[in-house]
Amino acid sequence: MMADSIEHVISYWVMFQKFHSQSLAGFAVVSHWLPFLFFSVYAGALADRFDPRRIIQLGMVCFIVASAGWGYFFATDTLEMWHAMVLLVIHGFAGVLWSPASQLFVQYVVERDILASAVRLNATARWLGLLFGPAIGSGLMLALGPTLGIFLNVVFYVPLLLWLWKAPYGPRVTGVSRPAAPAVRGLSEIGATMRAIGGNRTIVSMTVLAGGASLFVGNAYQAQMPEFAQHLGHGDAGVAYGTLLAADAAGALAAGVVLESRGLLRPHPRTAFVLAMLWCCAIGGFALARAYPLAVALLFVSGFLQLAFAAMAQTLVQLHAPADIRGRVIGLYSMSSLGLRAFSGVTVGVVGSLIGIHWSLALSALALLGMTAGLLAFATRMSR
Repeated sequence: MMADSIEHVISYWVMFQKFHSQSLAGFAVVSHWLPFLFFSVYAGALADRFDPRRIIQLGMVCFIVASAGWGYFFATDTLEMWHAMVLLVIHGFAGVLWSPASQLFVQYVVERDILASAVRLNATARWLGLLFGPAIGSGLMLALGPTLGIFLNVVFYVPLLLWLWKAPYGPRVTGVSRPAAPAVRGLSEIGATMRAIGGNRTIVSMTVLAGGASLFVGNAYQAQMPEFAQHLGHGDAGVAYGTLLAADAAGALAAGVVLESRGLLRPHPRTAFVLAMLWCCAIGGFALARAYPLAVALLFVSGFLQLAFAAMAQTLVQLHAPADIRGRVIGLYSMSSLGLRAFSGVTVGVVGSLIGIHWSLALSALALLGMTAGLLAFATRMSR
């Protein structure tokens, strides 16, 4: 996830400097997340049916191709807009291949009695990588430049690719029996999985919450971060811009350390809803901030709250998923939590080109706040 985010930071910066197109930045978000919307459940079904190690490796190869492609066009100074669009699509498919399989892989690493902690730690690590990567990417770009930085990013994928070749985990290695998974049926898996978990209120509510957060806000504001930095008076690729990117990561790091080491915020749907509502307030405040220190502080709080509620929702889904279709359920959650981020590229990026990114992000956060409050009220009535 760190290398995934590093590629975003470097490629977004170069695209902004070369094309100055808010619509292309919006396409960057759409192309990254739209494959999750259509193929996450299918990818989860593949992980149910086959060795998840091989599915993860296939995703790593696609990531390497994307980063190496950026490096080539940077080095030759031949990047055109259609080149960028193709590489963004390849990167999106890389993510959808490895994401459900990597979450399912945890089930073969630990025993059932510590599964809850393992799932929570895995979710925390994923979000830390996603949020901490931008700070490292900014540092690499500052120290080495975009070309060397993106080529170095290729190297970060190699250790996992090689380790998984003989990793002593997985159904075929450990000999742990697992329920026979249904045959892979393509895109019809989406409807079948929805029907299978329709009676589980915890899975449904967390999947809807994650989908709403992705639909309205997601991480689309990171693609627009160069423009936010410029409006705050720090538009160069220096320490000030990197600090904005690092603020999210620092908040997530604090959340991961504090919540797991102290055993705070036990997984519960109502707690996840409240944390998500607080996140809406923080990200909306950042959108309207005009002072640089205030913007950094609000991004820190946003990173803390985002990791807290996202890791909790993911933990609840994995723990409640039926064993025989766990990969599919994880894929359905990924479809909602990641796939719907494609439309945040429209709500924040494309709409931002019309009314300004500050107002588009603030209004998106406000809409999500209203939706989450409604979900919390509905869940409370159902519980009673």
